[in-house]
Amino acid sequence: MSNPVSSIASAAAASRRDVNMGRMLVEQGKMTLEEVESVRRLQKAEGLRFGEAAQRLGLVSEADIQQVLARQFDYPYLQAGSGNYPSTLMAAYQPFSAEVEMLRSVRSELMLRWFRPGRKTLAIAGVNSGDGASLLAANLAVVFSQLGEQTLLVDANLRHPRQHKIFNLAAESGLGLADVLAGRAGLDMLAMAESFIDLSLLPAGSLVPNPQELINRSSFVLMNETLCDRFDIILYDTPAFSSAADVLTIAARAGGVLLVVRKDHTRIADLAALSDQFRRSGTEVVGSVMVSF
Repeated sequence: MSNPVSSIASAAAASRRDVNMGRMLVEQGKMTLEEVESVRRLQKAEGLRFGEAAQRLGLVSEADIQQVLARQFDYPYLQAGSGNYPSTLMAAYQPFSAEVEMLRSVRSELMLRWFRPGRKTLAIAGVNSGDGASLLAANLAVVFSQLGEQTLLVDANLRHPRQHKIFNLAAESGLGLADVLAGRAGLDMLAMAESFIDLSLLPAGSLVPNPQELINRSSFVLMNETLCDRFDIILYDTPAFSSAADVLTIAARAGGVLLVVRKDHTRIADLAALSDQFRRSGTEVVGSVMVSF
């Protein structure tokens, strides 16, 4: 026999969600107050959910309903055409796609195998420029933030930074990691990613003539310790190994590295050589992810 108190509570919760959904759709300009009332009348007459009734009346699309539900359950994402991010930031625009489901699987593995109390940092690395490390780092940062983890993405590629372009931040000449390591700026320039309340970014900052020397400074260790006090997950996007040895130092500072392999692009021999370099420097190779584009 069903519990009448539980049934009443469930009905009340559903009613509150319907009210919130109607309000959100009005705030987004998807519906008018008069249309909301029309939906509620149909709801009452036929015992439908708010979203079902609104769709039956042709007032909203399935995508509109999915986005409002995501907001209600603190799972932010963007509809195609909104925001200023490239379409390759799939976690922002296609959260229910097979590709993003794979990203969530990677996230789950990392949460189980790497991110534990006292372990918050991870480097993302590829053998060659164009292997997709920066794009994977950006998408992983989004899915970690969607989990509700306070996430920071650091663009540690001081030679050819990309994250400021992916997330539409200030120009390359803006302040960032290089300026922090050089003692020219503090961490107050951390940028919140628009539309993702739990995601912050530290861009590469000023272009400098001595990136490897900056990465090797003790100020990197101090900065990393400070960031670990503020964030749950810290991902370091690194330069390709073939273009700079900086990645070895950054990964050593992080303690672990996730390797990115591009299908039909990354040579297995080069990947094996990079893995060996990391192990010899005392960095744990947490795993590898194959991307295709």
